[in-house]
Amino acid sequence: MRDFVITADSNCDLVADYIKDKNIGIIPHYYDINGITYGDEINLTPKEFYDKMRSGFMPTTMASNPAVIRETFQRYVDGGLDVLHISFSSMLSGGHSNVVTGALEICEENPGAKILVLDSLNASMGEGMVVMKAVRMKEAGKGIDEIAEWIEAHKLNFCVQFTVDDLFHLQRGGRLSKMSAIVGSMINVKPILVINKEGALVPAGTVRGRKKSLLTLVNNMEKQIGKHRDTDNPICVVHGDALEDAEYVVELIKERLQTNHILVNTISPSIGAHSGPGAIGICYMGEVRQIS
Repeated sequence: MRDFVITADSNCDLVADYIKDKNIGIIPHYYDINGITYGDEINLTPKEFYDKMRSGFMPTTMASNPAVIRETFQRYVDGGLDVLHISFSSMLSGGHSNVVTGALEICEENPGAKILVLDSLNASMGEGMVVMKAVRMKEAGKGIDEIAEWIEAHKLNFCVQFTVDDLFHLQRGGRLSKMSAIVGSMINVKPILVINKEGALVPAGTVRGRKKSLLTLVNNMEKQIGKHRDTDNPICVVHGDALEDAEYVVELIKERLQTNHILVNTISPSIGAHSGPGAIGICYMGEVRQIS
């Protein structure tokens, strides 16, 4: 059995040290601010990125570059490795399609090469948790096909929900009407959004006030987590440069679930461009994706 590498895209929001330690190949997604494209050799720190948004810059985003995809896959194939790629949801970006096309081209040009592309139907650390599970299975001796089969059977158990602090970023991205953003901001409405079974971002309710929105995320997680409550699967909290609120959510989770297996990271710019500064998300294994 040939050895293989696990790859993903930069929207998986995995911690940089983990990516380096586990040798995960990352294909970048891109963002543009004031005519400068970031995401490859040039990048902003999370603080720099969100501060630019706070000062009025409105980033635009771009999916993965087909040339970079081909170069990445070809490098692994030339090294005698198969590839298991876990992608950002196909319902949220054209990146998945770009990766599928690149993988097919490389395999056609290199007989015997194997590149499996799996649609996570997820975003941020929801995608990242799928990658971490694949890494654990590989370290346990599982082969590429067995891991791919497990992910396809269980990927809808990886749940993501989040709230935003500023409705106008959702409005700018077409997720909310301008009038709804204006009225909602006036009365301090905070949306609860989830990634559904199709991998799309959909609303799952609204609450009044920031603290209540964070509490609602934890309440919803507790309803969904079911049999995954006492497993070794991590719970991930992601934030748009809002560490204090993220730490508040971490403490709520610790109180409810009696666990310290919680990972915290910032939301990557190509997602944060749409969710804005102050966004908070929770990613975890659950029984079902929909919130009842």
